[in-house]
Amino acid sequence: MAKKTNKTVYAVALTLFLGGLGYLIFSGLSQDSVYFLNVSEALAVEPGEVRQARLFGKVSPEGLVLDPDNLGTSFTLIDKMDPTKTMRVQYRGALPDTFKEDVEVILEGGLDPSASVFTARTLVTKCPSKYEEESRQMEQSKG
Repeated sequence: MAKKTNKTVYAVALTLFLGGLGYLIFSGLSQDSVYFLNVSEALAVEPGEVRQARLFGKVSPEGLVLDPDNLGTSFTLIDKMDPTKTMRVQYRGALPDTFKEDVEVILEGGLDPSASVFTARTLVTKCPSKYEEESRQMEQSKG
């Protein structure tokens, strides 16, 4: 009689464990999904289809407007593969020191379908190649 009770306990425990694991996987994938898009892909998305996205491209020298207190900017983002594809970006917050025209950036935020403007919550600049060269030279001099 004790063997049947043990099997029942194990079956219930396994069912609860697998149910909990399935719930965690499902909720993690559905809530925190963020698309990583270039400008061309973002322009091709149906309005309202993507609420959150990471967008990457190059800052255009034309239309770059910096806030006087360095707490925000609006600029045009150029697609790296197709320079004819552009998107307007608005960002409010502290700007990285390396932010300037013609630098590659990665933005996280949302696309306003009515205004065709990407509203960024975070802005990160890619490391310029001059730092990569300096890093290689330092590594070579050490070893």
